[in-house]
Amino acid sequence: MIFNENYILSNGVEIPKLGLGTWEISDATAAQTVKKALEIGYRHIDSAQGYGNERGIGEGLRISDVKRSEVFVTTKLDAAIKSYKDAILSIDESLHNMQLDYIDLMLIHSPKPWQKFHEQEQYFEANAEVWRSFEEAYKMGKLRAIGVSNFKESDIDNILESCSIAPMVNQILAHISNTPLDLIRYTQEKGILVEAYSPIGHGELLKNKEIAVVANKYNVSIAQLSIRYCLQLGMLPLPKTDNPDRMKINTQIDFEIKKEDMDFLKRISPIENYGEFSVFPVFGGRI
Repeated sequence: MIFNENYILSNGVEIPKLGLGTWEISDATAAQTVKKALEIGYRHIDSAQGYGNERGIGEGLRISDVKRSEVFVTTKLDAAIKSYKDAILSIDESLHNMQLDYIDLMLIHSPKPWQKFHEQEQYFEANAEVWRSFEEAYKMGKLRAIGVSNFKESDIDNILESCSIAPMVNQILAHISNTPLDLIRYTQEKGILVEAYSPIGHGELLKNKEIAVVANKYNVSIAQLSIRYCLQLGMLPLPKTDNPDRMKINTQIDFEIKKEDMDFLKRISPIENYGEFSVFPVFGGRI
Protein backbone atom coordinates (compact mmCIF):
# COMPACT_ATOMS: atom_id res chain seq x y z
CA MET A 1 0.00 0.00 0.00
CA ILE A 2 1.33 3.42 -0.97
CA PHE A 3 1.00 4.82 2.57
CA ASN A 4 3.63 2.32 3.74
CA GLU A 5 6.14 3.32 1.06
CA ASN A 6 8.86 5.94 1.46
CA TYR A 7 11.77 7.39 -0.44
CA ILE A 8 14.97 8.01 1.48
CA LEU A 9 16.52 11.44 0.96
CA SER A 10 20.29 11.90 0.61
CA ASN A 11 20.54 12.79 4.32
CA GLY A 12 18.76 9.58 5.38
CA VAL A 13 15.37 11.20 6.13
CA GLU A 14 12.37 9.16 5.01
CA ILE A 15 9.70 10.93 2.95
CA PRO A 16 6.34 9.32 2.06
CA LYS A 17 6.11 8.45 -1.65
CA LEU A 18 2.78 10.23 -2.10
CA GLY A 19 1.92 13.70 -0.86
CA LEU A 20 -1.15 15.90 -0.78
CA GLY A 21 -0.76 19.16 -2.67
CA THR A 22 -2.57 22.16 -1.19
CA TRP A 23 -2.21 24.90 -3.81
CA GLU A 24 -5.45 26.91 -4.03
CA ILE A 25 -6.80 25.35 -0.84
CA SER A 26 -7.71 28.34 1.31
CA ASP A 27 -6.37 28.98 4.78
CA ALA A 28 -9.93 28.82 6.08
CA THR A 29 -10.52 25.29 4.78
CA ALA A 30 -6.96 23.92 5.01
CA ALA A 31 -7.29 22.60 8.56
CA GLN A 32 -10.26 20.37 7.79
CA THR A 33 -8.67 19.28 4.50
CA VAL A 34 -5.50 18.20 6.31
CA LYS A 35 -7.47 16.51 9.09
CA LYS A 36 -9.48 14.51 6.55
CA ALA A 37 -6.36 13.60 4.56
CA LEU A 38 -4.64 12.29 7.68
CA GLU A 39 -7.74 10.26 8.56
CA ILE A 40 -7.60 8.67 5.10
CA GLY A 41 -3.94 7.80 5.60
CA TYR A 42 -1.88 10.58 4.03
CA ARG A 43 1.30 11.36 5.93
CA HIS A 44 2.81 13.97 3.61
CA ILE A 45 1.36 17.48 3.24
CA ASP A 46 2.81 20.01 0.78
CA SER A 47 2.28 23.74 1.30
CA ALA A 48 4.05 27.02 0.51
CA GLN A 49 4.25 30.56 1.80
CA GLY A 50 2.79 31.65 -1.52
CA TYR A 51 -0.30 29.48 -1.01
CA GLY A 52 -1.36 31.56 1.98
CA ASN A 53 -2.51 28.50 3.92
CA GLU A 54 0.36 27.68 6.28
CA ARG A 55 -1.65 28.65 9.37
CA GLY A 56 -4.48 26.35 8.36
CA ILE A 57 -2.10 23.49 7.57
CA GLY A 58 -0.59 23.76 11.05
CA GLU A 59 -4.01 23.84 12.64
CA GLY A 60 -4.98 20.71 10.73
CA LEU A 61 -2.02 18.90 12.23
CA ARG A 62 -3.00 19.97 15.76
CA ILE A 63 -6.66 18.94 15.49
CA SER A 64 -5.75 15.57 13.99
CA ASP A 65 -5.31 12.42 16.07
CA VAL A 66 -2.07 11.68 14.19
CA LYS A 67 1.19 12.45 15.99
CA ARG A 68 3.22 15.34 14.57
CA SER A 69 6.25 13.07 14.24
CA GLU A 70 4.31 10.83 11.85
CA VAL A 71 3.51 13.60 9.34
CA PHE A 72 5.95 14.97 6.77
CA VAL A 73 5.31 18.68 6.25
CA THR A 74 6.73 20.68 3.34
CA THR A 75 6.59 24.39 2.72
CA LYS A 76 8.33 26.70 0.26
CA LEU A 77 10.05 30.06 0.56
CA ASP A 78 8.24 32.86 -1.25
CA ALA A 79 9.72 33.16 -4.75
CA ALA A 80 10.34 36.89 -4.32
CA ILE A 81 12.71 36.40 -1.37
CA LYS A 82 16.26 36.46 -2.67
CA SER A 83 18.50 37.49 0.22
CA TYR A 84 20.03 35.67 3.18
CA LYS A 85 18.53 38.03 5.77
CA ASP A 86 15.00 37.95 4.36
CA ALA A 87 15.13 34.17 3.98
CA ILE A 88 16.17 33.67 7.62
CA LEU A 89 13.26 35.82 8.79
CA SER A 90 10.85 34.06 6.44
CA ILE A 91 11.82 30.57 7.62
CA ASP A 92 11.00 31.65 11.18
CA GLU A 93 7.74 33.16 9.94
CA SER A 94 6.66 29.82 8.47
CA LEU A 95 7.46 28.07 11.74
CA HIS A 96 5.40 30.70 13.56
CA ASN A 97 2.48 30.53 11.12
CA MET A 98 2.30 26.76 11.36
CA GLN A 99 3.08 26.74 15.08
CA LEU A 100 5.67 24.02 14.52
CA ASP A 101 9.01 23.37 16.19
CA TYR A 102 10.43 22.16 12.88
CA ILE A 103 9.49 21.80 9.23
CA ASP A 104 10.32 18.51 7.54
CA LEU A 105 11.24 20.01 4.17
CA MET A 106 11.61 23.58 2.94
CA LEU A 107 12.18 24.49 -0.69
CA ILE A 108 13.18 27.60 -2.61
CA HIS A 109 9.91 27.95 -4.53
CA SER A 110 11.49 29.27 -7.72
CA PRO A 111 14.95 30.27 -8.94
CA LYS A 112 13.40 33.60 -10.00
CA PRO A 113 10.64 35.83 -8.63
CA TRP A 114 7.41 34.90 -10.41
CA GLN A 115 7.09 38.30 -12.10
CA LYS A 116 10.55 37.79 -13.63
CA PHE A 117 10.27 34.07 -14.34
CA HIS A 118 10.75 34.53 -18.11
CA GLU A 119 13.51 37.11 -17.94
CA GLN A 120 17.21 36.41 -18.57
CA GLU A 121 18.54 37.21 -15.08
CA GLN A 122 19.31 33.89 -13.38
CA TYR A 123 19.71 35.06 -9.75
CA PHE A 124 22.65 32.74 -9.17
CA GLU A 125 24.25 34.83 -6.44
CA ALA A 126 20.90 35.53 -4.75
CA ASN A 127 19.94 31.85 -4.72
CA ALA A 128 23.30 30.95 -3.22
CA GLU A 129 22.59 33.48 -0.44
CA VAL A 130 19.17 32.00 0.20
CA TRP A 131 20.64 28.52 0.20
CA ARG A 132 23.12 29.58 2.88
CA SER A 133 20.16 30.53 5.10
CA PHE A 134 18.62 27.11 4.45
CA GLU A 135 21.83 25.38 5.46
CA GLU A 136 21.94 27.38 8.66
CA ALA A 137 18.33 26.58 9.56
CA TYR A 138 18.98 22.92 8.73
CA LYS A 139 21.99 22.78 11.04
CA MET A 140 19.91 24.39 13.79
CA GLY A 141 17.22 21.71 13.47
CA LYS A 142 14.52 24.04 12.20
CA LEU A 143 14.40 22.12 8.91
CA ARG A 144 14.89 18.35 8.60
CA ALA A 145 15.57 18.55 4.88
CA ILE A 146 16.11 21.32 2.32
CA GLY A 147 15.62 21.57 -1.40
CA VAL A 148 14.52 23.59 -4.41
CA SER A 149 11.58 23.86 -6.79
CA ASN A 150 11.32 24.70 -10.49
CA PHE A 151 15.12 24.54 -10.77
CA LYS A 152 16.70 23.70 -14.13
CA GLU A 153 20.11 22.05 -14.54
CA SER A 154 22.05 25.33 -14.42
CA ASP A 155 20.18 26.42 -11.29
CA ILE A 156 21.03 23.15 -9.59
CA ASP A 157 24.68 23.40 -10.61
CA ASN A 158 24.85 26.91 -9.15
CA ILE A 159 23.81 25.61 -5.73
CA LEU A 160 26.05 22.54 -5.91
CA GLU A 161 29.09 24.66 -6.74
CA SER A 162 28.84 26.74 -3.56
CA CYS A 163 26.91 24.67 -1.02
CA SER A 164 28.12 22.73 1.99
CA ILE A 165 24.85 20.74 2.01
CA ALA A 166 23.42 19.61 -1.31
CA PRO A 167 19.70 19.96 -2.12
CA MET A 168 17.74 16.84 -1.25
CA VAL A 169 14.66 17.58 -3.41
CA ASN A 170 13.74 19.39 -6.62
CA GLN A 171 9.98 19.84 -7.03
CA ILE A 172 9.01 20.43 -10.66
CA LEU A 173 6.04 20.47 -13.00
CA ALA A 174 5.91 16.94 -14.39
CA HIS A 175 3.06 14.84 -15.73
CA ILE A 176 2.02 12.78 -18.74
CA SER A 177 2.45 15.02 -21.83
CA ASN A 178 4.88 17.29 -19.95
CA THR A 179 7.71 15.11 -18.69
CA PRO A 180 11.13 16.83 -18.72
CA LEU A 181 13.02 13.54 -18.88
CA ASP A 182 16.48 15.09 -19.25
CA LEU A 183 15.99 17.30 -16.18
CA ILE A 184 14.54 14.39 -14.19
CA ARG A 185 17.46 12.15 -15.11
CA TYR A 186 20.03 14.85 -14.39
CA THR A 187 18.50 15.67 -11.00
CA GLN A 188 18.28 12.05 -9.95
CA GLU A 189 21.89 11.42 -11.00
CA LYS A 190 22.88 14.17 -8.55
CA GLY A 191 21.20 12.22 -5.74
CA ILE A 192 18.28 14.66 -5.59
CA LEU A 193 14.72 13.35 -5.33
CA VAL A 194 12.33 14.73 -7.94
CA GLU A 195 8.84 15.65 -6.78
CA ALA A 196 6.10 16.09 -9.39
CA TYR A 197 3.52 18.78 -8.79
CA SER A 198 0.39 18.96 -10.93
CA PRO A 199 0.70 15.23 -11.79
CA ILE A 200 -2.77 15.37 -13.35
CA GLY A 201 -2.04 18.59 -15.26
CA HIS A 202 -4.62 20.55 -13.27
CA GLY A 203 -7.31 18.29 -14.66
CA GLU A 204 -6.37 18.85 -18.29
CA LEU A 205 -5.20 15.23 -18.62
CA LEU A 206 -8.74 14.11 -17.78
CA LYS A 207 -9.82 15.40 -21.20
CA ASN A 208 -7.23 13.41 -23.16
CA LYS A 209 -8.70 10.48 -25.09
CA GLU A 210 -5.32 8.80 -25.71
CA ILE A 211 -4.60 8.69 -21.98
CA ALA A 212 -8.14 7.44 -21.35
CA VAL A 213 -7.50 4.42 -23.59
CA VAL A 214 -4.45 3.43 -21.52
CA ALA A 215 -6.29 4.01 -18.22
CA ASN A 216 -9.16 1.78 -19.38
CA LYS A 217 -6.66 -0.93 -20.24
CA TYR A 218 -5.71 -1.09 -16.54
CA ASN A 219 -9.26 -0.47 -15.30
CA VAL A 220 -8.15 2.68 -13.46
CA SER A 221 -8.96 6.37 -13.66
CA ILE A 222 -6.82 8.84 -15.60
CA ALA A 223 -5.83 10.38 -12.28
CA GLN A 224 -4.65 7.03 -10.92
CA LEU A 225 -2.73 6.31 -14.13
CA SER A 226 -1.09 9.74 -14.01
CA ILE A 227 0.05 9.32 -10.40
CA ARG A 228 1.37 5.82 -11.09
CA TYR A 229 3.25 7.14 -14.14
CA CYS A 230 5.15 9.63 -11.97
CA LEU A 231 6.00 6.96 -9.40
CA GLN A 232 7.38 4.62 -12.06
CA LEU A 233 9.72 7.38 -13.19
CA GLY A 234 11.08 7.53 -9.63
CA MET A 235 9.28 10.76 -8.79
CA LEU A 236 7.11 11.71 -5.82
CA PRO A 237 3.68 12.87 -7.03
CA LEU A 238 1.74 15.60 -5.21
CA PRO A 239 -1.86 15.45 -6.44
CA LYS A 240 -3.96 18.34 -5.15
CA THR A 241 -7.54 17.98 -3.98
CA ASP A 242 -9.75 18.91 -1.06
CA ASN A 243 -12.32 16.27 -1.99
CA PRO A 244 -12.10 13.24 0.36
CA ASP A 245 -13.39 10.83 -2.29
CA ARG A 246 -10.70 11.92 -4.73
CA MET A 247 -8.11 11.75 -1.97
CA LYS A 248 -8.97 8.07 -1.52
CA ILE A 249 -9.04 7.31 -5.25
CA ASN A 250 -5.63 8.91 -5.71
CA THR A 251 -4.11 6.41 -3.28
CA GLN A 252 -5.44 3.32 -5.05
CA ILE A 253 -2.46 2.89 -7.35
CA ASP A 254 -1.31 -0.65 -6.64
CA PHE A 255 -0.75 -1.62 -10.27
CA GLU A 256 2.16 -1.54 -12.74
CA ILE A 257 2.17 0.24 -16.09
CA LYS A 258 3.87 -1.93 -18.71
CA LYS A 259 6.98 -0.60 -20.46
CA GLU A 260 5.30 -0.20 -23.83
CA ASP A 261 2.54 1.86 -22.24
CA MET A 262 5.03 3.98 -20.30
CA ASP A 263 6.87 4.66 -23.56
CA PHE A 264 3.60 5.61 -25.24
CA LEU A 265 2.63 7.95 -22.39
CA LYS A 266 6.02 9.66 -22.58
CA ARG A 267 5.25 10.56 -26.21
CA ILE A 268 1.81 12.08 -25.63
CA SER A 269 1.60 15.55 -27.20
CA PRO A 270 2.22 18.42 -24.74
CA ILE A 271 -0.67 20.37 -23.25
CA GLU A 272 -0.89 23.70 -25.03
CA ASN A 273 -3.44 25.32 -22.75
CA TYR A 274 -3.87 24.83 -19.00
CA GLY A 275 -7.14 26.75 -18.98
CA GLU A 276 -7.52 29.14 -16.07
CA PHE A 277 -4.06 28.14 -14.80
CA SER A 278 -2.29 29.22 -17.99
CA VAL A 279 -1.69 32.66 -16.48
CA PHE A 280 0.90 31.25 -14.07
CA PRO A 281 4.56 31.43 -15.21
CA VAL A 282 5.28 27.70 -14.85
CA PHE A 283 2.46 27.02 -17.31
CA GLY A 284 3.77 29.55 -19.81
CA GLY A 285 1.84 32.60 -18.67
CA ARG A 286 2.96 35.81 -17.02
CA ILE A 287 1.58 37.24 -13.81
